Amino acid sequence: MRQLFFDAINPYTGRIHTLDDANLFFGADGLGYARDSWDEGFVPYVIPAHPSSPTNPPPSTRMTRQNYFPTRQADQAVWLENFRLKLVLHAVALGLAAPRVADIVADARWLVHLLVSWLGSVRSHGKAATSTLEQAMTGDGPLTLPVHTPPPLADGVVARPAGALSRIFDFIAEIKENDACTEAIQIELGILGSVEPPPDMPNVRPDITAILSAAGVQIGWGWQGLAKHLDQCEIQVDRADGKGWVVLTYDTTPGYLDTTPFPAALTKWKYRAIYRVDDHQVGLWSAEVSVNVGG
Repeated sequence: MRQLFFDAINPYTGRIHTLDDANLFFGADGLGYARDSWDEGFVPYVIPAHPSSPTNPPPSTRMTRQNYFPTRQADQAVWLENFRLKLVLHAVALGLAAPRVADIVADARWLVHLLVSWLGSVRSHGKAATSTLEQAMTGDGPLTLPVHTPPPLADGVVARPAGALSRIFDFIAEIKENDACTEAIQIELGILGSVEPPPDMPNVRPDITAILSAAGVQIGWGWQGLAKHLDQCEIQVDRADGKGWVVLTYDTTPGYLDTTPFPAALTKWKYRAIYRVDDHQVGLWSAEVSVNVGG
């Protein structure tokens, strides 16, 4: 049994305990407690009649977006150029202070210089250095160590303090809070990521494991890259006690330890899981896993 605290979550329903819960009671010490599935007098919570074929709710209306900043360096330079050019065009409509815009444009131009001219020069020097080292080790002829000369700054480009990209991101976060920054402007500036299609919800399925340890049964599970689309993982257990499948927990953090005391006799416990969104089961049940406990 568990001592109850204000707004305590019922691990068998995933919701706050209600006053009509048959498993709630006051102890001799005057404190509130809740029975667990292994306690005498525990009343199982209602499980759908046919949980092996859950009814999926209507598709979620959640819309997630990918990051607007590219991962490839070549694409980053293109993004920065577009952002600084379009920012100047929309600065008045967004009510942005000219000195602040000038600073952000300078940050963007400095980063473009580093990504295109300086980085390209460094890479060429690296190749020359490697070739010279090979000559020094196994070659012949006169040996001259290459000297790297950084490319000159283009007109209008000035060196900027460290953290230029962080300043740009902070600035973008500010202007996206601006009511005048419409979706059309965000698209032009390149600060609105493309819509990421949702997964095939009717077919999402957890992969789980069950490993016996001295502390209990460790149930392994994960989001399979779908964390942004899912809320919980419902884990059920069948302890071969005649109760059939009962809810063990509604978990939001991958990995769960079942600390239920082991029975005296050797018994097979079975586990299965299914994802949940907005208080509904979604997708398919995982394959069942089992462990022998007790004895």
